[in-house]
Parts: sequence; C-alpha cells; structure tokens
Amino acid sequence: MKNRRPSVAILVANLPAEKDRRVIRECLSLEAAGFDVTVIAPRGDRSLTVLPGSERTRLRPYPVVVYGSGVLSFALEFVWSFLWIAIRLAGELIRGRAQAVQVCNPPDVYFPLAWVLRALGRPWVFDHHDLSPEVYISRGGDPNPLVSRLLVAFEWLTLRSATEVFATNESFKENAVRRGVRPEKVTVVRNGPAHAEIANKVEAVAEVRAEGPLRVVYLGVFGPQDNVEGAVLAAEELIRLRGRNGWRMVLAGDGETASALRKLTVDRGLTDVVEFTGWLNGPEVDALLRDATVAIQPDLPTRMNQLSTMAKTVEYLGRGVPVVAADLIETRATVGDAGLYVPRGEPAEFAAAIDRLLDDPELRARMHQIGRERFRDFLSWEHQAEKYVAVWQRLLAKHLPRAAGVHIPAQRRPADETSPTRTDAP
Repeated sequence: MKNRRPSVAILVANLPAEKDRRVIRECLSLEAAGFDVTVIAPRGDRSLTVLPGSERTRLRPYPVVVYGSGVLSFALEFVWSFLWIAIRLAGELIRGRAQAVQVCNPPDVYFPLAWVLRALGRPWVFDHHDLSPEVYISRGGDPNPLVSRLLVAFEWLTLRSATEVFATNESFKENAVRRGVRPEKVTVVRNGPAHAEIANKVEAVAEVRAEGPLRVVYLGVFGPQDNVEGAVLAAEELIRLRGRNGWRMVLAGDGETASALRKLTVDRGLTDVVEFTGWLNGPEVDALLRDATVAIQPDLPTRMNQLSTMAKTVEYLGRGVPVVAADLIETRATVGDAGLYVPRGEPAEFAAAIDRLLDDPELRARMHQIGRERFRDFLSWEHQAEKYVAVWQRLLAKHLPRAAGVHIPAQRRPADETSPTRTDAP
C-alpha cells in the first residue's frame, strides 16, 4: 500500500538515535508536520523500535563492532557504518519509505550514496553537525597532513553533493559557501532545547540558587577537544581566590578523558570542591541547571571552537545560567551579554571571571534575564523547527496532502534523553 505521508530517512553514524538530541528534535518536528520518519543509526537500546517520545518514527539500527580510536580503526569504523547504512537505506527505498534522505556527520563519507539518490531524483540533505577536518586537528598530537587533506576533500564532496545543507550557525554556512555551495541552498538551523521543554522549570531558578553552596557547572562531553581539564584547573585557581568553602564545581558528562580528569582531581587535592556526576538524563540536567550559579564553557580558542556553537551553552542560556567562556566568534554570537569572556581560556582567567560572578548577584541576575530572553526570542528549537520543516515542505511539496503547522507537542518533547554534547552541533 502506498504511503500517504511524505517520508524522510535520517542517517546517523556516530550515536544511537535515542541519544542524539538534535536528531530527536528534528524527528519530532517532522512528525508533527505530517511526515513519516525513519532513523538509521548505530544500535543502542535493543528494545526500541520507535524513537522514544515519538508516535511513529521508526528506528532501523545496525550493529556496531568496530570502534575508532586511531586513524586506521576510524577508517574501519567508517567503512563498516557506510556498508550498513547503505544496506538499511536500500531496504527503506524498496519499502517506499525514503522519498528524501538526510545525512548527519561525522563522518563525511556518504557522498556516493548522495549521487545514487540524486540520480533517482530524490532530495539528499546534509545536516552539518561538525567540521570534521577541524575536529581531527583539535584532538591533539601531530596531525597527518594527508589525513587532513583527505578530510577536507570529503567535506567538499559531501557539501557539493547535497541538494540542500543545514548549518548549525552562520560560520558553518560561510564554510559551506566557501566550499562552493550556493548561499540559498544553506539554511541555518541551530542546536538547543525547545522552550516548551524547560519553560515551566526555570521560574524557580532564582529561589533554588539562593540556597546551599554556589555551584559552577560544566555540562557535556569529556573529550580531548573540550578542555574540561581547564575547568578542573580553574577550580584549583578559584581556591586561591576564595578558599574552599561556600562553592562547588560540578562536572556532568563523560567521555574518553574522564579517567584522566578524575585522576587530575585526586592528584591536585580537589575532590572536596570538584564533583563528577557522569551522564545525566533530561530531568537530571534540569535539576542540575536549576541549582547552577555559573556555567563554564572551557573550550579553547582553536579554529574549530571559534566556528562552533556548543550545544551545552544553549542549554545554559535556556535556564538563565550566566556563562564564562573564552571569547570565541560563535560563542559571543550565541551568548551575547549573558556571558563573561576571557581572552585565552587559561585556568586563572576562568577562575577570575567565575569569582567575579560569584561575588555579584546583581550581575548574575541581569545575565540570567538576558540569557532567558535570547533563548526565548532567538535560540530555542521552536524558532529552528520552523526553518527546518519549511525546507522539507518545499523539497517534498508534491507529496504533502496539505500544509501543516510546525510545533513540538509538549507530551512528546525530548526531555528524557542523555545530556547535551557538542553537536554543532555541531
């Protein structure tokens, strides 16, 4: 029987579908606008066949037995994911459930599939989460110039083979245009939660923060490029400025540097002021940020970080938490006057800015209000969903029975997923 709804297949290679908050929001927005969605992604929870929180978004997971840690193992992981995604996508095409396809990076290796789909007359949209060449360089060590050039070539092919591109900020859009994509083919769709997800929870923030120790919070991934070590060392500097009493630093998340960070905390004698929570689900993230006094974004001023919008930062602003960050192009564009900025991202600089905020409740209150207004008026997913769905309505106009509004139903918001990461998203 022919499917009466327009159908989109979304391809994800680096996360199970139920853990990718951007993809979850995209799926719910498409579903609310009358689309059928299938997500092809690595297998996570084996019991899931439908995306959590959705009514009919199908999951078509594939097994993962190869995990990248070096150049060769990453290459094997990419080949494995490419083959499985190709198999799953072929199945969706045969079933008539892929009138259009969205691919999310990393990696940037799926352009051969784009050529096939476009030859069949089907739209292929690239959702540009990360600048893969810059991510490779930012992970430290001595980058292999051949690998760097190959990643740039893959990014160019991925962008140029797409019917349209979703960019997570203006810098990503400029990057796509430099690679030869026409500006009218690039739509900026930012990361961040929906206003409906947190609107009923932020009212109590000011009262909750007035009780207990002042809390400095980091929320996100512990990776080599995230400089969470800088947050730990900032806590050490903060002890010199204000002692050990009356404040705590809470590091929420996990990743490949987690063990090293815990060891650093022990070695520096900081276990009484630095707390690790591990991964948090949606309600736990809300509780953490309701208690937060200041949030830290410790990312250093690398090229990748200059051009990236950190998903964690939008989460901070949505709850009105003042942000301390290095002075990065896209961070300043996102945070505005809801943050204090340091020039180089050194621990002593972070500590001085945090100390200033902890001692100035009036400044924190102003930044709280500014952050909430920026989120409500500009950054929340409701604003992004309108642009996101409009692209699909245009690409699949002939398959749409009628125009549908764009909204995220409150009962189906992605509030119970894992804590946010860099998904620039990016």
